[in-house]
Amino acid sequence: MMKKTFAIVAVAVGLCTAASAAEPIKVGLLNIDGGPFAIISKYFADGATFAIDSLNAQGGALGRKYELVIEQHAGTPASASAAATRLASQDGVSFFTGLNTSSMTSAITPKLAEMNALLIDSSTSADSLTSKGCSANYFRTSVDDGNYMNANRVAIKESGVKTWDVLAADYATGHDFSEKISALIKEQGGTVQKTLFAPLNTTDFGSYISDLGGKPAEGLAIMFPGSGAIALAKQQQQYGLFGKYKNVLSQFLTNDSLINAQADTTVRLWTWQEYHWQMPGEQNAAFVKAFEARYKRKPTYIDGDMYITYQVLNAAIQKAGSTDMAAVRAALAGLKTTTIAGEVEMRAADHQLLRPMVSVQATEAGEGKAVITLREVLPAAKVATEVSPECKMQ
Repeated sequence: MMKKTFAIVAVAVGLCTAASAAEPIKVGLLNIDGGPFAIISKYFADGATFAIDSLNAQGGALGRKYELVIEQHAGTPASASAAATRLASQDGVSFFTGLNTSSMTSAITPKLAEMNALLIDSSTSADSLTSKGCSANYFRTSVDDGNYMNANRVAIKESGVKTWDVLAADYATGHDFSEKISALIKEQGGTVQKTLFAPLNTTDFGSYISDLGGKPAEGLAIMFPGSGAIALAKQQQQYGLFGKYKNVLSQFLTNDSLINAQADTTVRLWTWQEYHWQMPGEQNAAFVKAFEARYKRKPTYIDGDMYITYQVLNAAIQKAGSTDMAAVRAALAGLKTTTIAGEVEMRAADHQLLRPMVSVQATEAGEGKAVITLREVLPAAKVATEVSPECKMQ
């Protein structure tokens, strides 16, 4: 009788284990449905959806498929933190990424341990998040400001421009940009003539354009994202602002997620970003072909970043052989894998992904249109920053 009882228990346990193994692996996406960043939210959703569908078509992980859970929020630190909490506590998500600013990420990170979740950040660049603000449950697949500045150092030197104006968005990343780009200009023997900050939600840039255009320096350095970048680009064209400068160095102002709305207003401007669909490699070519077949457009750098982020997470889950949060966290630290952007490494010391960057330029495409084209691929070794001594991983 006892043997039969054991047999029944064993069968029951086996059935439970099989059922558990068949359950999907839930992964999350935070997305913004209002404010200046809402214009790019569709690319985060498309990129994440395509990535999860592709991973599932490849068999998922550990014999299980992935399930994407999307939580929208209003684009404030409080709403981002609330959305992240819903993903973990209500939706059962242990791993998530999404569209966040540095201030939103800073609001989420201290709660990750309590959530028993990992944030694999694909959208912020503030150095503080992997220095004094580093956290055991926080990983970043996007590049940091230091990477951009290492690339800009080369650009400023090669430009030969000695006097600069700076225009940046009035938030943490914009101030970081202004501080660091000014330091680089001075490092190269140049001077900053004027520095202006405009709110992220600015729709009328008239006073800023007038101030800059009245007595422009030789070069202009701009950092402005989202819908504000579209408004600025269109409004400056009326006054020929960009044409008054020998060199315009931009960060986030123009890219393949904004170029259609900007038309030809940013032609000749170039910038740095993390991914471009023209990057070399068979894996990337296959991704671009499949993505274009589904969405009838080339993938933007955001689509590419989302794909890379879920590629990295999938590789960590496979390496861990488990979806246990602590096991995946351990697997992520120091992980090396191949992505559509090439070989990458998640640095163990500060959880910053080491990856190539690209320089791209807005070029004419006829009839008032422009496209973003690849100029150069910079290897990770050329742009990577050192681990900050302020990072005390907890």
